[in-house]
Amino acid sequence: MRLPSRAVMLLAAAALPLALTACSAGSTGAGTDSGTATSAEPAKAKDPNSGLFTGTELKKALAPASAFPSGLTLESDGSADSGGQFLSPAARKAGKPDCTRLETTSWIQVSGYKGGVSFAQNGYASKTEEVDQEIDAFQGSTAAAVMKALRTVAAECATYTDTDAHAKVKLTGSDTAGLGDEAYTMTLTSGYWENGTTLIAARSGGSVVTVLSTAGTDNGAATARKVTTTVLSALKK
Repeated sequence: MRLPSRAVMLLAAAALPLALTACSAGSTGAGTDSGTATSAEPAKAKDPNSGLFTGTELKKALAPASAFPSGLTLESDGSADSGGQFLSPAARKAGKPDCTRLETTSWIQVSGYKGGVSFAQNGYASKTEEVDQEIDAFQGSTAAAVMKALRTVAAECATYTDTDAHAKVKLTGSDTAGLGDEAYTMTLTSGYWENGTTLIAARSGGSVVTVLSTAGTDNGAATARKVTTTVLSALKK
């Protein structure tokens, strides 16, 4: 679970106008010349966060309780967001993915990216089921890079051992039509589990929605899609 403890990005770019001044007073030459100073305003740097939602705004786009199955309640310790300021973007961590992160909230980190420059997340659970949602906003083309990385993870984590039961987990993944600009679904199953887990990652512009669901008898698939669809609709408003 990722809490809002990352450093807040401070954009303080002080731009001083360039001034070219030609002036000679009291010179020892034959005459005194005075010129009019000319100045050129430097081009203003484009804000890399322009058009992105803050954590406060993303929080409003999270799916409401009505989108979750009855019997699940909000997990207060799983709710977090980055507030009204943007965080400093972090570089992707290279190397083999930690496949066990696929079983946790904020599972987007299995891609090697810690998260976006803003985020919001929460989760609903009962004694036997869990559904978590998160939205991360990324600068530039990073959101598309995150989606590409998650597809790679699906191949690298085709089988792995889970952390609790030390059981063998099988992962299958596929592109998913009809969700945002692009979407990818992964299903985790194990002979030691009563039910599997469905993970959906969907991109809407510079934002990536990630949902984890174990609710229902279909490995959490229907609930995961419903929550994802609800969040994507809110992001478009």
